[in-house]
Amino acid sequence: MSVCVIGAGLSGLAAAYALREAGLDFVCLEKSPGVGGIWRRSSAGEPGPAYRALHLNSAKQLTGFESFPMGEELPLYPSHRDMALYLREFAEWAGLLPCIELRTEVVSVRADGSGAWTVVSRDADGVESVRTFDQVVVAAGHHDVPLLPDPLPAGAESFTGRILHSMEYVDGAEFAGQRVVVVGLGASAVDIAADVSRHAERTVLSVRNGQHVVPKQLFGMSVDTIAVAPWFSSKSLTEQQEFIEEALRVARGPLTEYGLPEPPNRIFQSPVTVSDEILPRIRQGAVRPRPGIESLAGAEVRFTDGSVQDADAIVFCTGFGWTMPFLEADHPAGGQGPVRLYRRVVDPDRPGLYFLGLIRPVGSITRLVEAQARWVVRLVRGESVLPDAEVMHKEVDGFLEGIGRRYGLSAGASVHVDVNGYLEQLAGA
Repeated sequence: MSVCVIGAGLSGLAAAYALREAGLDFVCLEKSPGVGGIWRRSSAGEPGPAYRALHLNSAKQLTGFESFPMGEELPLYPSHRDMALYLREFAEWAGLLPCIELRTEVVSVRADGSGAWTVVSRDADGVESVRTFDQVVVAAGHHDVPLLPDPLPAGAESFTGRILHSMEYVDGAEFAGQRVVVVGLGASAVDIAADVSRHAERTVLSVRNGQHVVPKQLFGMSVDTIAVAPWFSSKSLTEQQEFIEEALRVARGPLTEYGLPEPPNRIFQSPVTVSDEILPRIRQGAVRPRPGIESLAGAEVRFTDGSVQDADAIVFCTGFGWTMPFLEADHPAGGQGPVRLYRRVVDPDRPGLYFLGLIRPVGSITRLVEAQARWVVRLVRGESVLPDAEVMHKEVDGFLEGIGRRYGLSAGASVHVDVNGYLEQLAGA
């Protein structure tokens, strides 16, 4: 069997390792000049979501690969530089580098009608290659496209300061002495607001909708280790919600006491932001919460409560999407709508096309991606057999129906998974 793996970030390396361990013939195509995906880009001077202050929100014990634990010398929550170096060391240790073609961009992936796949790629010199594979594993990530509000606030064209997305943000030092508005309450927003506040003259955090803010540790345990602990995962969703909500009442109190809106839904029914820094920075007055932006005029930013602040820069931390231009334009995993994949991995209508890492768990993704990779290997070797396409579509419909009730349905929401429940699904598959 010959397999093409697209991408050499965390998910692509997990796929490559599983294939190599199984003795399967494969090649991994990576358009960047190095392995590590989004974790290496900032250090390499390339655009990406990994700003200099970024540290993991998941503990290293769960973030490292099972076969290659993170070193004792690393902190509990490593930096993105630590993560980039770790992934490179893993690739070297596992002997994967000879199987990875760097600076090689995938142009198209198409079924050839005989059950195989034609992959067209382009190297750094612009030379295209056409190769045929029995299977294709897409591990291209889902943090490629910066999402800005559409439309931008009224008067944006008149704003005299700088407007940027978190994708363009590198270091708070570049905003020294400036008045900065950070928009959002996700992981990037709270990290960037805290980072900027150490350099800026004034830092405002503009929050339109409430979101759960959870510290990295509760009861002295990392929240991601709590999530996978049998004593917690054995609880019903309602019991889990009651447990965490009570812990948050003790640990931080109501978010309204920090000037932030309370989220409209219970925990685990809307996105969760993990941060140890943002609430103390608000308490210290270094970050000032405000509601959503209503309009812009010159240097003025008007908020929905009628308050006005002058600003030199606005950083929109409004999320990421993805595109996979090498697939058909309407592919159900291409980022244009809800993702329709059986067990979040298999394209029901395109045998031999698999996706790794196109998921968003609450906690570390590594164990899930490793489980996905092991399942794909079983499928490639014929040790596991997929059900009929109709059965797979029915499973997808049921999953998306549940996601819609819990989070609302969108491309981003459709890739949310619960860690333990999903691991059990993959084990059963």
